[in-house]
Amino acid sequence: MSWYNKRLAKSIWVYHMSASPCNNCDIEILDLLTPKYDIERFGIKLVGSVRHADVILLSGVLNQKVAPQVEKIYEQAAKPCFVVGVGTCPASGCCFKDSYNTVEKREDVIPINLYIPGCPPKPEAMIEGVVKLVGVLNA
Repeated sequence: MSWYNKRLAKSIWVYHMSASPCNNCDIEILDLLTPKYDIERFGIKLVGSVRHADVILLSGVLNQKVAPQVEKIYEQAAKPCFVVGVGTCPASGCCFKDSYNTVEKREDVIPINLYIPGCPPKPEAMIEGVVKLVGVLNA
């Protein structure tokens, strides 16, 4: 598996999955593709299908309505597929953590390998998180 991870670290294809976000994190994720940050220079490309993805960027809170769809989409991804939770919502539920509709155990729905905190996280924090993931893949 390590040879695959080293090859993967050179060109990561990312799929953006919105659970039930407020769109702040989504705007910051899209900001990564602008010429100011240009994350493609690191070999990271945003893809339109989860079947082509190596990494899933998950934003938003997992609630009872979207959890089955998130799980279904994750099952369609080629394995190994790493999941990065972007923002405070996937990490702790943010202001929705005590809501009746949120899923109690996010790990039962989808395994999240890395969390990038912030509400919304800055693009620099997301780049740092992806660089840490690349470092783990190269180890």
